Amino acid sequence: MRAGVVVAAQPGVEDLAVRAEELGLHSFWVNDTPMVHGDPFVALSLCAKATSRIRLGIGVTSPALRSAPAAASGLASLNALAPGRIICAVGTGNTARRTLGMRPTTAARLENFTVALQDLCAGRSTEYREGDRVRDIRFLHAGAHVNTADPIEFVVAALLGPKAAAAAGRRGTGLISFGLLDPTAWHAMHDTRRHAAQGTPRHPDSRADSYVVTSLHLLDEDEDPHGDAARDATGHLVLSLLAFAADTAADTPAFAEQLGPEEREAVRRLLDRRGTTATAPDRHTKLYPNYLGRIAPQDRDLVLPSLMNNLALVGTRDDLLARITTLEQAGVDELLIQPVIDPPTEMALLAQLLT
Repeated sequence: MRAGVVVAAQPGVEDLAVRAEELGLHSFWVNDTPMVHGDPFVALSLCAKATSRIRLGIGVTSPALRSAPAAASGLASLNALAPGRIICAVGTGNTARRTLGMRPTTAARLENFTVALQDLCAGRSTEYREGDRVRDIRFLHAGAHVNTADPIEFVVAALLGPKAAAAAGRRGTGLISFGLLDPTAWHAMHDTRRHAAQGTPRHPDSRADSYVVTSLHLLDEDEDPHGDAARDATGHLVLSLLAFAADTAADTPAFAEQLGPEEREAVRRLLDRRGTTATAPDRHTKLYPNYLGRIAPQDRDLVLPSLMNNLALVGTRDDLLARITTLEQAGVDELLIQPVIDPPTEMALLAQLLT
């Protein structure tokens, strides 16, 4: 299985990209989370100039964050700096929108956005709509300013719902998911994508790879799999899920209702600890600071073993390779980790395991 890394946009990110390339990793991604992290297009511009081989990904952008012309301009500009190395993940903005206190967009709007990006980044015209006004748009000076000749890889962000996977099938794109380590769920998503793709013409340059974002912790001999080191390495994923459950408990209760009693209690404690409630209009300002960053020691108790096991890869070398093999057999092409403790060391560990 291929290996890659996902990081937050910040100064010095290009140094991590260089190291990832030296380690032989396949891809280097930057989150698109306005008001939480820096700008991914700025960060990947630096990475593009500092590297020559590694693929560079935006993950995950959304029509609820950027207009299609603006996103396409950024992507095609990156493609001019790193021809044929750009990947763009698109989604409903489920997290990035919620960090702004807003709701995500719809699956239909996500698919229309994907169509527009595919058209524009390939140099074709596309339909652009604002209110009742509809116009055909395209790059006016493609050859001089942006690269629309080399293909950009698109992937659609999907959790367990079939709508995003079906959109990926109709548009001939890949899939990306976060903390989804259940092979059965991946088989179901791939079946949905294949079914939706039937009878749909596919461009010869298109790719349909699958990516899973997780965390990785290799246990030392006799190390507790749920000890402080393991919780620190995986806690950012667990707390992101708890924050999402806390944030959506009032308007989308179905997600929180799927959690067990211990997990629902952790959500309650998180709300109390952050000094907010599930209905407070400003709860996003309390729940999302340090989002996807290293957790504070006082929050280790919220990193429940059940959630660690579901969202992250923790174990001996043999344990990790066995779980990774089952994901590969389920059709996952690339494992992406989000390193937060010591990124260079965590990237080196990933490279040792998979490259």
